[in-house]
Amino acid sequence: MTVANKMETANKAVAIAPAVDRDKLMIEELRADPDYAELYLKTALEDINEEGGLGGFLIALRRVLEARGGINEAAKKTGLARQSIYRALSEKGNPTITTLAQLASAAGVKLTLIGKAHH
Repeated sequence: MTVANKMETANKAVAIAPAVDRDKLMIEELRADPDYAELYLKTALEDINEEGGLGGFLIALRRVLEARGGINEAAKKTGLARQSIYRALSEKGNPTITTLAQLASAAGVKLTLIGKAHH
């Protein structure tokens, strides 16, 4: 492999790594601080009606689940298949309210509704 090829390969790895690293770093932060994890989910839920908000909330819930035992543990707690959880919590996922409630419970939180006047 030439030096130019090695540099090109390294540059591609650097371009890919930040997104993966950000995800891992966020999961580590959420694991280290349970209060932050709850605030993170609450904020994502409050923004659910914004553009990209649903996808953002689903990713946030997946990250919290990863921080709190992982998807395998969530599958055991909910009885849902791992693949179903990954699909439901992808950026383009479309989980039912029942699935969301089960996954929230597995993450140690519950979904609640609050009137707009209480914001």
